[in-house]
Amino acid sequence: MSEPTQCPKCEYDYPYPDGDMWICPDCQYQWNEQILAEQAAKASEILDANGNPLESGDTVTVIKDLKIKGSSQSVKVGTKVKNIRLIPDAADGHDIACKIDGIGAMNLKSIYVKKV
Repeated sequence: MSEPTQCPKCEYDYPYPDGDMWICPDCQYQWNEQILAEQAAKASEILDANGNPLESGDTVTVIKDLKIKGSSQSVKVGTKVKNIRLIPDAADGHDIACKIDGIGAMNLKSIYVKKV
């Protein structure tokens, strides 16, 4: 069992172990390090609109007309995008970087694509 440095809920610095669980004496939150690590790994996984996991290098299809901000162009339904690159911690939700033929480099949200 690893030594956690602080409570994941309240960030208190002195949690104590109780069997496989850790307990925070400040907020009484209880957690298991292994389960938290599994949940973090699952949360960082990027899924398409159908719930399939995406990987860098995949080919995806756009499932909705997407207007391009600052332009009169749009990405049409059915547009295939090859060789995507995933951006797992994108703050604005655009977690796919790609290059679309006829448009150029842009970022997409994974909820608007499906894996081919």
